Amino acid sequence: MPVEWGTDGDIDTPEAWLGATQLLDLEDPRLRMRASALTQFSLNDRAKALAIYAFVKRMPYSRPFKMSHRTARAVLDSGKGDGPDKATLMIALLRSAGVPARLRIVRMDGRILRGVVNHLGWISWPFVEAWLDGRWIRTDTYIFDAPYMAAARQALKASGQQFGFGVYVNTQPVWTALEDASLSPEPADSDPMVLQDMGPFHDNDDYMASHGFRTRHSRLARFMRWNLMVPKIRLALLRLRG
Repeated sequence: MPVEWGTDGDIDTPEAWLGATQLLDLEDPRLRMRASALTQFSLNDRAKALAIYAFVKRMPYSRPFKMSHRTARAVLDSGKGDGPDKATLMIALLRSAGVPARLRIVRMDGRILRGVVNHLGWISWPFVEAWLDGRWIRTDTYIFDAPYMAAARQALKASGQQFGFGVYVNTQPVWTALEDASLSPEPADSDPMVLQDMGPFHDNDDYMASHGFRTRHSRLARFMRWNLMVPKIRLALLRLRG
C-alpha cells in the first residue's frame, strides 16, 4: 500500500525521530522523571519500549473535549486519553528514553468505531512506531486499556459482529516489541478496514500541518466535529464499561 503524505526528510533515519516538538515536550521535568522511572531497570531498548507501552496502555481510553492536541505532559497529568493523546505520550516517553519513535497515520474505515461513534466514513488511526533491532516496529494496541478491550470484545461476541468499538472480536492485543502488533487480525495490506497509509509524522500537529491534510481538511472543523460527538461517545463508553 503506497504512503500518501508523511513528513519531509529522510524518514528512515532513526536519529531524525528523537527530537522534541511542541506536543512532544521532552524537556518537561515530570515527563522526563516518568520516562526515567519506567525504564530505570531496562537492560535494552526493547525493554524500555515494553515498559513504556505497558504504562500507556493501562491508561483508560476516553475522549476529552479539546480544540487542539494535548501535549505529552498534559496527557500524563490527565491520566487518560484517546488514541492521539496516548500516541503523543508514548512517543514522547520513548524519545525521552532514547528510543527513536514516530507516529504513523492510517486512514481506517469508520465502521471500526461503530458502537462508540456510528456513521463515520473514515477515521485517522494512530500507530506508534519504535526503532528496535535496526527496524521500525509498530503497534496500535496501546490505544485501549485491558478492561475496555475485554468489554468491547464481549459486546462484539454478544452481537455477532466481527468488529466495532475500535477493535475486532478476535483481536490479540499484546505487543512484544519483536514484531508489529495490530488490533486487526489481518495484515494491513489485506485488511478491508485499512483505506490508506498516510505516512510517518512526529506527532498529530505534524500530521495536520502536512500539505496533504491542509489541502483536504480544516483543522478547526475537525476539532469542532469531534467535540460535538463527545457527549455521545462518553455515554457509549460508560455503557460499554458498565
